Amino acid sequence: MAAIDTLRITEIFFSLQGETSTVGLPTVFIRLTGCPLRCQYCDTAYAFSGGEIWPLTQILERVASYGARYVTVTGGEPLAQALCTKLLMQLCDADYQVSLETSGAMDIRDVDSRVTTILDLKTPASLECDRNLESNIGLLKAVDQVKFVICDRRDYDWAKAKIDQFDLRDRVAEILFSPSFNELSYADLAAWILQDRLAVRMQLQLHKIIWGDKPGH
Repeated sequence: MAAIDTLRITEIFFSLQGETSTVGLPTVFIRLTGCPLRCQYCDTAYAFSGGEIWPLTQILERVASYGARYVTVTGGEPLAQALCTKLLMQLCDADYQVSLETSGAMDIRDVDSRVTTILDLKTPASLECDRNLESNIGLLKAVDQVKFVICDRRDYDWAKAKIDQFDLRDRVAEILFSPSFNELSYADLAAWILQDRLAVRMQLQLHKIIWGDKPGH
């Protein structure tokens, strides 16, 4: 008998997308368990361990039950589980509009080309900056997005330098700046962006504004 393909899942839920270019759109979220990073501001530490083993067929059935067009695979760090790429392929085959949220510490070369990758480049204040796998930058597609979580002015200046270093304005569809929740004021980040006339999208984690900082949203 052939082995059944499985993934360890923390949660699958239906909510509004809180970030990225599809913010506000009804989306199914598949949160995989496990992450090799320990960012100091992490808001999903509950996904570091535990979870339940799901066959890929069961994951696809649960996603279909919501009747949504958009699916986001996230974590934890979803690419820490090897079969994540197979799940992404099967979701694309099922005609969903699929996005992947990844820390940037895992190689993205095997991610299906139909997936929109949101690559989180870790800033110095994350305390995981040295985990950025810079070879991923050259693998990004024109539809992909690069995200920076900004904790302070040093992070902001570092992110600006990376935009120039990697020519991100011409490489990807969106550059996302997120103020670290309860660490940097929205107004300060907005002021810096406007002062520099920086061509980035500032995002405020809509889900936290609506429901607060809790799992399942």
